[in-house]
Amino acid sequence: MTVIEELHVRDLALIEEVWLEFGPGMTALTGETGAGKTALLGALKLLLGERADSSSVRSGSAEALVEGRFLAEETEIIARRRLSADGRSRCTLDGEMSTVTALGARLGPLVDLHGQHEHQALLTSASHVGYLDRWAGLPAIVALDAYRAARQEHRAAVEALEALAARVADAARNADYLRFAADEIGRVDPEPDEDERLEARLPAMQHAENLTEAADEAARLLRGEDGALDQIAQAASRLEKVAGIDPELDALASRLADASAIADDAGRELRGYRDRVDHDPLALDAVMSRLVELSGLKRKYGPRLQDVLRTQSEALSTLEASEAGEEGVCRAEKHVAETRARWEREARALSDVRATAAPGFVVALEAAVHDLAMEGASFEVAFADLPFESWTADGPHRVEFLYSAAPAQPARSLSRIASGGELSRVMLALKGVLGEADTVGTLVFDEVDAGIGGATAHAVGRRLLDLAKSHQVIVVTHLAQVAAYADAQLVVSKTIEDGSASTSVKRVDGAERTAEIARMLSGNDSRASLAHARELLGDAASSTA
Repeated sequence: MTVIEELHVRDLALIEEVWLEFGPGMTALTGETGAGKTALLGALKLLLGERADSSSVRSGSAEALVEGRFLAEETEIIARRRLSADGRSRCTLDGEMSTVTALGARLGPLVDLHGQHEHQALLTSASHVGYLDRWAGLPAIVALDAYRAARQEHRAAVEALEALAARVADAARNADYLRFAADEIGRVDPEPDEDERLEARLPAMQHAENLTEAADEAARLLRGEDGALDQIAQAASRLEKVAGIDPELDALASRLADASAIADDAGRELRGYRDRVDHDPLALDAVMSRLVELSGLKRKYGPRLQDVLRTQSEALSTLEASEAGEEGVCRAEKHVAETRARWEREARALSDVRATAAPGFVVALEAAVHDLAMEGASFEVAFADLPFESWTADGPHRVEFLYSAAPAQPARSLSRIASGGELSRVMLALKGVLGEADTVGTLVFDEVDAGIGGATAHAVGRRLLDLAKSHQVIVVTHLAQVAAYADAQLVVSKTIEDGSASTSVKRVDGAERTAEIARMLSGNDSRASLAHARELLGDAASSTA
């Protein structure tokens, strides 16, 4: 599971410097209004790729810094973002330079942030089908995989048909030229790299007489009477007479013997070369003529011989396709029809799975939101069939969740009617309904408790805690009834010193946490408030035991 392990913020808004450590389970961020909770969420948003505003740099500071350490499937990710007062932004990801877009692409999918003014996934109807499929489970996964495989096969068949039809049409338009080119190249019948091989032979054929004379003379000087080999032999014989006296001279004698062997081999090879040199003027003329033919082909179809051969191959292939003509196109059209029929079958199967899952999904979602001060709320899963040409990788229809806040109200798009607080609670309910099937590891809720209290606040707290069994949950709350269910509580406070305000964060436990819960309940830590706070914390602990 993905979790945020640590967040470091410096010189952002009222924050001079804070270090936050988060563990698994549920963490509550509490504190007075204006203390800086919003700035902390803003810091997290910067790491998730949100656009930066230079006005958020702390007054008097050159830049703001936000760093985060994330753990995703046992892989640690270190992200850092700097925002200068002049508006420039710099990012690093695991120590390497990055862009804001890359930062968002890497970390954005790991964290869902839900707040009063967020444009989260729930407002995008395109994401709704994914939620429904995760609720449906394995049947939807299997059906969607089969649908996508059929879609890919059909798209490949269409592309093959279009390519074949284009080649046939092109061949029909250019048949005479293609046939002429193929015939002309075929008459010459070049071989791969033939021109390079002939050009390599040509100098020796053109200078055969000089080469023969030079090789013959060199062989004579080495192996002829009183030649180099005889001279070396005389020198070696002279040294043999004093062999064994001085090692240095013996070494020179050995080298002289090596030289004799080398000279002897060279002499034999020179005679062999002399005898192999081609003196045939007709052969030279044939090579020259062949190079002229190849050069002519390269001028017309080159510039390289391999281009000539490719032109020949493509011309023959296109002519072959043209000759196959309508027969090949008909076969391709039949294959397209077959793949479309399969795609349509898989689309119907996928639609059936989703239609079957939708009522149960609605019932579960409505039951969840009714616990969250939304007793009259209801949902619908609307399916809108798309024309075949508009089918996407997600299905043959558009799926959208519709919401009604009260029985008398018609169901409409979530983005049009749900307030921020309602939307956060809907997402909280949705995440709880999806449970382990949800793929996002960390959920951050801001103002999920807007407009509620009493028993409903307890229900929100319990649902957040249930959600924390399968996710890391961070919730910003003003309600003691919600904060009491948290595994950890961080208190955000603002202090003013020498006319300058700054935000600090402290984890509270034991008596300090009881005092914070008491403050949240009644604004003070009177004996009655503390007693109520202890009771609230005790009830929360016992209900989750």
